[in-house]
Amino acid sequence: MAPPLTRNRIRRENLAFTGTGGVSPENRYRRFAPAFRDEATGQVELSRYANGALAPMHLIDGLPWDWVCACDEQGRPSALKSTIVAGFVRDGRFYTREQAANETF
Repeated sequence: MAPPLTRNRIRRENLAFTGTGGVSPENRYRRFAPAFRDEATGQVELSRYANGALAPMHLIDGLPWDWVCACDEQGRPSALKSTIVAGFVRDGRFYTREQAANETF
């Protein structure tokens, strides 16, 4: 089973995809929006701030509470279920980081 999705894992993924379309700054011009998908259900959610506004990068604060498996001392989500993956949405379709990287370059 995969580990839960945490802020640290998102940072590591960002570093791994630096310079490719697998990160927001490199694919925003192609209308990719940061998003997450639950691989168990297929549910896709755009990345949002805690207040519900769309976020320009991958944040776990505004995602559905049933995706959260741990919170920090302030009650903010710190980890998501292991079935959640970070990716992007464009024209209603979800792309994994790998797919976005291949699509944009």
